[in-house]
Amino acid sequence: MELTIGAKLLNNYPFLGSLIIFGIGCYTVLSNSNLLKKLLGINIMESSIFLFYVATGNIRGGVPPIVDLAQPEALYINPLPTGLMLTGIVVSISVTGFALALIIKLYRFYGTMDANEIFEIRNEGKNNGSSS
Repeated sequence: MELTIGAKLLNNYPFLGSLIIFGIGCYTVLSNSNLLKKLLGINIMESSIFLFYVATGNIRGGVPPIVDLAQPEALYINPLPTGLMLTGIVVSISVTGFALALIIKLYRFYGTMDANEIFEIRNEGKNNGSSS
């Protein structure tokens, strides 16, 4: 029996969900000039990647990868994607903290968190410096 496109999408809802969440994050990064909103969009995109990889390790009807001698023919889920994503989450938190520190420094120096305004301020400084 051939499945329709809608049935295939419903069967693979974690992948579809991660794709939609990634699109939301990408739109947030591209449509905002506020650096905090851009960072939030990047974090949304990272979360969708985590969801995608954890979903790849899941098997419907699978059991946790703990050997049970009572069920020798058990179908185990793959623990590797989950372990890798735990590492990815730690790295993501570290990079987010570093990015927040940079945004604070930029705000203190330029007085704004808007990337377009920072670009204009930098260009005015270059133009004023080259005319003297």
